Amino acid sequence: MKFGSSGVRGLASELVGRPSGLYTEAFARRLRATGFEQGKVFVGRDLRDSSPAIAEDCMAALAASGFQPVDCGPIPTPALAFYAHRHGAAALMVTGSHIPADRNGIKFYGPKGEIDKADEAAITAYVAELSDGYPWPPARSERQACHEQAIAAFRDRVEAILPAGALSGMRLGVYQHSTVAAELLIEVLRSFGADVIPVGKSEIFVPVDTEAVGPETIAKMKGWVRDFEFDAVLSADADADRPLVIDENGDLFRGDLIGLATALFLKADIVVTPVTSNSGISEAFGFEVRRTKVGSPFVIAGMEAAQPAGGIVVGFEANGGVLLGSDCFLNGRTLSALPTRDSFLPILAVLGTVASTGKSLSSLRETWNLPVCASERLENFPVEASRGLMRKLADRDALRQFLAPFGSVADVDETDGLRARMTSGEIIHLRPSGNAPEFRCYAEAASQDRAAEIVAMALERARDTTLADES
Repeated sequence: MKFGSSGVRGLASELVGRPSGLYTEAFARRLRATGFEQGKVFVGRDLRDSSPAIAEDCMAALAASGFQPVDCGPIPTPALAFYAHRHGAAALMVTGSHIPADRNGIKFYGPKGEIDKADEAAITAYVAELSDGYPWPPARSERQACHEQAIAAFRDRVEAILPAGALSGMRLGVYQHSTVAAELLIEVLRSFGADVIPVGKSEIFVPVDTEAVGPETIAKMKGWVRDFEFDAVLSADADADRPLVIDENGDLFRGDLIGLATALFLKADIVVTPVTSNSGISEAFGFEVRRTKVGSPFVIAGMEAAQPAGGIVVGFEANGGVLLGSDCFLNGRTLSALPTRDSFLPILAVLGTVASTGKSLSSLRETWNLPVCASERLENFPVEASRGLMRKLADRDALRQFLAPFGSVADVDETDGLRARMTSGEIIHLRPSGNAPEFRCYAEAASQDRAAEIVAMALERARDTTLADES
């Protein structure tokens, strides 16, 4: 187990029991070291089979550490973070987000919000220090429950984003699968007047990665759009901090475009987004753009650095998760800052833009005229294999040879992984996942077919190169 781009992740079998208690105790020590001596810690979870047991372990460890665990049950991560922040409390979310069902994780929030890289380092050090002598299991204790209150508070927040009846006349599908957002998302969309039809509910956990939506999922979407004549299909990943938006043709409306739509909807002054987001998102849209490494801690740090400049600060990632760095005024109400990934705000911002402009999602994409992007991943790609490949490609001659089938390399950005801009203007970005045994590729090109072709070829070469090195 280790910290990745957001939270600690590992095999569920290696997290249930003492390990989850150990990380929670380390988190409790970090809270005390930073001045949060005692009080409530809100605990939520996604719908994975392993999540209830891990949440129980975490709450037992919190109680043994002198804190008051509050059980929020299955709840969207942004709802949990919002409710905890509202109470000046810490929080802990048991979720593996988009990774497969045999894996899980824990996201940590201090009273001021999502923990940063310094917190992660301190927690990791505490885990190492405590590892041999941490007693387990602690005695089970009573705890308060507040699932309904937390959901109600978040519903009030998101129902203020658009005017009453803003989505009247829209026919929307909600892909339920196993996201914890499904029920609340249906309620919220209907509250704005949309005709909503739930589709695709699954009793078996379905990992949905909004940055790497597979062809089988897209085929389902196209079928639902055709059969139900949807204006859009909406969903989120397991813990609802990444939105999934499908247009009226059944095509993916990529996460960085969702972020762009949200920034324009909120009239952002400064946008903070990782290097993996579309390179065409620039000052031409009327806001300053600051690029970071991949991962919400880096985006949050970028938003904090932007605060002195004033104005509205919005962060988003290529997976579509939007982080609100400053308060905004919408429909006569203040939408408070929420510096953690959220799927509800961007979904409503995109739909509100479509409703107010009369444009379809596909025509909105065409209006912006950005480079076309594609991304995919090699799953079950060992972490050490990713590291070995990146070490090899750090040599410029090796990188040029690897990318030779795509043309000549003009320059390379090493902010996060290797992002090569070719003399043709195409972009090929290679990076290991920060929280799973996966290797990712992002590409930009003049057409969707070409971008997808680049990604497929690059990942095939990554696999072949690694196999050749191992033989």
